[in-house]
Amino acid sequence: MELILTSEAWLSAGLIFALRVTDMTLDTLRVLFVMRGRKSISWVLGFFQAAVYVVAIGSVLRDLSNPLNIIGYAAGFATGVVAGMAVEERLAIGHVHMRIISSRRGSGIAERLRLEGYAVTEVPARGKDGTVTMLNCSVLRKDIKKIRVMVNEVDPEAFITSEDIRPVRRGFWRA
Repeated sequence: MELILTSEAWLSAGLIFALRVTDMTLDTLRVLFVMRGRKSISWVLGFFQAAVYVVAIGSVLRDLSNPLNIIGYAAGFATGVVAGMAVEERLAIGHVHMRIISSRRGSGIAERLRLEGYAVTEVPARGKDGTVTMLNCSVLRKDIKKIRVMVNEVDPEAFITSEDIRPVRRGFWRA
């Protein structure tokens, strides 16, 4: 128990925690860039992630008698995943396909989105309770909140979904 209370033991665990947070943040971002087809940045992130990982795991294995090292490693892993997600969310890189379903105000929503410069495809559809308008709109991820607010202003009852996409060819893309 004496070993755990030394400043050296705590410092070692803190360093391992920080290395692991860095490692997993880079790893999470790397995976997301891989999914978006960004090869160069994926390579750079992978290189640095692997280098930090080797230092972190080496530090843990160098002193397995200190349980704080293992705790720091595990806590750094978990924290790094969440930190990577938060960073990626703030970067909002890529495109999404938004699907908006409105039973009452589909054309009003489409008109509002078009006024703001977004391309919208209107599709008449049948829902559980009758006719609805399904709107398809492919946008930058950073615009999701803005679009959600616009849709809500026109029809607070509208159903909205989004999914990540990778543009392949042509069409209208708001820059």
